[in-house]
Amino acid sequence: MNDALQSLLDLLALERIEQDIFRGQSRASVVPRVFGGQVAAQALVAAGRTVPADRPPHSLHAYFLRPGDPGAPIVYTVDRIRDGRSFTTRRVVAVQHGQPIFHLSASFQVHEEGLEHQEPMPPAPDPLTLPTAAEMLPRYADRFVEPGVTERLLEAREAIDLRYVDEPPFGTVGQAREPRSQVWFRTNGDLDKALADGAGCGDTVTRPLLDICLVTYVSDMTLLDSILLAHGRGGWAVGDVVGASLDHAMWFHRPLRADDWLLYDQESPTAQGGRGLGKGRIFTADGLLAVSVIQEGVIRVPRV
Repeated sequence: MNDALQSLLDLLALERIEQDIFRGQSRASVVPRVFGGQVAAQALVAAGRTVPADRPPHSLHAYFLRPGDPGAPIVYTVDRIRDGRSFTTRRVVAVQHGQPIFHLSASFQVHEEGLEHQEPMPPAPDPLTLPTAAEMLPRYADRFVEPGVTERLLEAREAIDLRYVDEPPFGTVGQAREPRSQVWFRTNGDLDKALADGAGCGDTVTRPLLDICLVTYVSDMTLLDSILLAHGRGGWAVGDVVGASLDHAMWFHRPLRADDWLLYDQESPTAQGGRGLGKGRIFTADGLLAVSVIQEGVIRVPRV
């Protein structure tokens, strides 16, 4: 099994310290704070562990309140807001050093039959025809402001096989483009095998919940890229913007598997006031719309 995938699954194996209180660890990020996708995924794990297994999450709404310290554990406290016949609601507060750093509300639902329609999947090339991160990122090493950024990016994404359909923001610095981007992604390894081999969260999280939490983790990696593309900016690694996630919302429409290829289609409808909005749709490889995502982030041009 991929060691990086094992490490990621271990991050989701939260320690229960009271009935509805859990503790999670962090790992180094490419920036000097906890990666937002990690906190969101861990908070959803904490909420899901207080909900019956037949109720997967159908939505989450979250706010990033303070930068997380990657060197300290994170305590997740779950409030059992409501347990209804069809829906269950949970609220989670993540705390470090006595202060809340993240707040999440999540809703879970039993399976129901109902009306169905969806937007069609946009065209995209076969992911296997696209370069891997290891093939692509070293090409841009001379554009990054600090030595070692390429290695840090590769390490941060080692558990996830993420492939850009077009050039990433740091590949076309200075060229304004349409505010749209696409990536294909999947876990870098088979999840069933990882769980059978004793991955840390296998005995506490159901497979459907694990898939959703892993997609939540990845959803924060590239969603603000389309904002940068609209202005020809390369991002924090290039040093022409500073930014951070402010809030994050996801709706889970249909089942998915995080170790199968998923297309993340992203766009930005607006940026203003030092903030930018990103919208994303995640499709399965056979064209099913599985997840919708919206995130607002701080996007500021550094003062000179």
